[in-house]
Amino acid sequence: MQIILITGGAGFIGSHLTRLFVQKYPHYKIVNLDALTYAGNLNNLRDIENEPNYTFIKGDITDAALVNRLFAEHRFTGVLHCAAESHVDRSITDPLAFVRTNVIGTSTLLLAAKESWKQDYNNKIFYHISTDEVYGSLGETGFFYENTAYDPRSPYSASKASSDHFVRAFYHTYQLPVKISNCSNNYGPYHFPEKLIPLSINNIMNNKPLPIYGKGENIRDWLFVEDHARAIDTIYHNGKIGETYNIGGHNEWTNLALIKELCRQMDTKLNRAEGTSAGLITFVKDRAGHDLRYAIDATKLKEELGWVPSLQFEEGLSKTIDWYLANTNWLNDVVNGHYKDYYEEQYHKR
Repeated sequence: MQIILITGGAGFIGSHLTRLFVQKYPHYKIVNLDALTYAGNLNNLRDIENEPNYTFIKGDITDAALVNRLFAEHRFTGVLHCAAESHVDRSITDPLAFVRTNVIGTSTLLLAAKESWKQDYNNKIFYHISTDEVYGSLGETGFFYENTAYDPRSPYSASKASSDHFVRAFYHTYQLPVKISNCSNNYGPYHFPEKLIPLSINNIMNNKPLPIYGKGENIRDWLFVEDHARAIDTIYHNGKIGETYNIGGHNEWTNLALIKELCRQMDTKLNRAEGTSAGLITFVKDRAGHDLRYAIDATKLKEELGWVPSLQFEEGLSKTIDWYLANTNWLNDVVNGHYKDYYEEQYHKR
């Protein structure tokens, strides 16, 4: 039986990954460690919280005593490390918070795994989930490959680049069995509404301005979050130890084109006149150090492991909008902060 620690399993990507592993592998034991900071939301996991192979633990990955105790108690055979500070704007305001979680937290987990496994690495895996932002910025052409030199441009991407380097260092120095994946921008259900797509959906629903940095010319490759979870599953079970895999959605959009497509679909779904939502678009001062373009080449993942994204962006965006329109209570709880009450209600009484 595999006993897997998922860090940050109540967050956006983490909750989709936790749900996938709990439901797909009932013979695995899944332990979700999440500090439940602003983006950690146990409402994301209500449908699996009582499954017999699932355990939630509230805690911080920078707490070495807690992390070591959990490794000793549960005897983890694998780690899926999702926990991270991930919002670029917040990293510009408070870079040290990103150093603490992304660098110190990752190093704390690596040390705990090394000490717990004590060189008995048979059937052990430390899987680190990272971002394409570590590669820097592209011009109008070209792609990020697994061997692209790192060139982070924000405190967020610098902290993730550092954590990637620590993971590789533990592989080369201690032979810790690691895997790394770097993904493009994720979107889908349960996304905290500070990010572009859920923020815009919420603002359109409430007839609020749609802020777009600069002229909206920045380009991102968009990956549906459930496809990302499938890719992680594939790499965890079949990827090579010590290897890095890029995960991309093959969906490049400028921010302005994306928002216009979102507005078009929202007008249709809300029975509004065409162009109504687009009238909310507001251009704001560009973000400091705003990377122009990200684009992932995921050929290695396709050729070695057979993974390809299941959705094109227009279809994935439609599914995402439908989910938010059908789950306004979830969205409202996040916006007004009431989602934080669920831990107190559900777990303190146990």
